[in-house]
Formats: sequence, C-alpha cells, structure tokens
Amino acid sequence: MKEKILKLLKDSGNDFLSGQKISEVLGVSRAAIWKHINTIKDDGYEIEAISRNGYRIVSSPDILTFEEIKNFLDTEYIGKNIIYYDSIGSTNTKAKELAESGQEHGTVIISEEQTTGRGRLGRNFISPKYKGIWMSIILRPNIITENVAQITLIGAAAVQKAIMKMGIETKIKWPNDIVLNSKKICGILTEMSGEINHINYLIMGMGINVNLDGEDIPLDLKERATSIKLECGRFMERKILLANILNIFEKLYIEFVQNDNIKETIEICRKNSMLIGKEIQLVNRGKVTTAKAIDISDNGELIIENNQGAIEHIVSGEVSIRGIYGYSK
Repeated sequence: MKEKILKLLKDSGNDFLSGQKISEVLGVSRAAIWKHINTIKDDGYEIEAISRNGYRIVSSPDILTFEEIKNFLDTEYIGKNIIYYDSIGSTNTKAKELAESGQEHGTVIISEEQTTGRGRLGRNFISPKYKGIWMSIILRPNIITENVAQITLIGAAAVQKAIMKMGIETKIKWPNDIVLNSKKICGILTEMSGEINHINYLIMGMGINVNLDGEDIPLDLKERATSIKLECGRFMERKILLANILNIFEKLYIEFVQNDNIKETIEICRKNSMLIGKEIQLVNRGKVTTAKAIDISDNGELIIENNQGAIEHIVSGEVSIRGIYGYSK
C-alpha cells in the first residue's frame, strides 16, 4: 500500500493530491492513508500536507528503490524488477536463492547495506548503509560457458562508462575492479550455475564505494580502497549513477548476447586500462609470476609478455600491479 501511495504522489508531480482522491483510487480509509504517509516520511521523504489540498512530495531521499530510479532508467528488462532491501547479508547470496526459484532474467537485487558482502576469492566486502551501490543482477544468457568471463568485462565497462558520464575519470583493473586515484572503488563478482555446455544463470554482483567517508573504510584497507566522495570531494546521487550503470550494461549485454559483438566493451576496457604497458604480478592458483601487460584481446583476454619474453593470453586470474598503486591483491 505504501508503494502505491508513493507512486500516486510521484505521478502527481508538484500538484497536491487529496486524501479523498487517494482513498477513492486505492479503496482504503483516509485514516489508513495518513498512517502510510507517516511511514513514507519515516523513509526520508519530505511531504507537504495542507488541509483541503492534500499531499505532495517536496523532496525524496537518496535511496535505491525502483520508484526512485525509474525516471532515469531506459532499459527493456534490466532493472525493471528491483527487489530492494534496507539491509541484507549478501545480495549475491539472495540473488542465487531467487534465481534457483525461477526469478526472471534482468532482476536486480539491491540493498542499502550488506552485513556479509563478498568479493572475489571469498574476501569480505565492506558495504556501509546508504553510502554505496550494493547490487546483484540475475542473468540467463544463451551463450557458451567459455564466454562467461566476457560478461564480467561488460559489467566493468558499464561501471566505468557510467562513472565517467558523471564527470569522473576512473580506470579498469582487468578484469573486475574500477580504480580511482590508484585506489579501488568498485569490485565485480560474477558467479555461475550450470553444466559444461549450459548456463542455468549468472549472478553479477557489483559493489561501488560512492559516498563512503574516511571512517567507513577500515584502517587496513585505506591504502587500497577509497570512495568517489573521498577522492572528488563531492556527494554523488547514487540513484542516477545506478540508472546509468543499468542503462549502459543492458546495451552492451544485448550487443554481446544477441549479436555476438563485444567490440565496444573491449574498446572501453582497453582505453581505460590501468594495466596495459605496466609490469604486473599474475597470481593464479597460488603461483606468482611477473610479466608485462601488453593489451586486451578482442575476446577480452589479457595479453602479457612473460619473463621469458613469450606472449600469453590470460583468461582469468588474480592480477596485481607492483609499485604503481596501493592495493596489490
């Protein structure tokens, strides 16, 4: 009921909407409307109420519900169904549960806070309330399993392009991190359920440090992690950034899945790579080797020159840069 009232108020724009009108449309008492209005106020909406005129929204909070981002969203299916939580353990864990029960392709699970957020290799991901974008997307692509890694690149390219659209220059650390001023602001975790030749579903989790303050970042991570707000000195509207990411992601995703074309994604990753031309450490299954990053292939592989001078194509692995920026794992 609260969501229906909120939609009516938003649809009325700057015009007042009477309690009587809301009562007639929704078939509930005006007393019930008043109670729900107070609940909406508790969520952070500023609502003006004038006797005989009714109610109107004066300002909305920076929360990531569908009602708050729908006016910025221009997608066919990605984000058209948003399952929103105020707090959750892990959006990826919940997304897997929902995917197993048949939740539709393109569903976005988003929470204002994660209490047990996860990054790659089982690492914890700090996710404070109302300060970041912590979300997971359920995908059911009709592609061969060997191409799953390219979906992660699409996610990285979408975040990169969306942030740059808002006037901030970031870099991509292949394959799944976004870096600002040599520190990580975003990690992407893609998980798959399927067999050798069939994908049941993919879960793409994204964690983006948008408006975190200095005290939100643990002491042991301060040299490696930061937020957009800390680096740029300004608050960013999360709902606009979120909508930008979903809009761009869907465009790149459709081009790949339907047309087998990943050219734009690769171009974004190449142009904004922080690895190409640099000495790196490649950590894979516990083995550490030193190499030079040469390029990103047309298929999204990292092309390296190893310490014997041979050229290799790396499909996946944990890459760190030595002597260039703070975080190395």
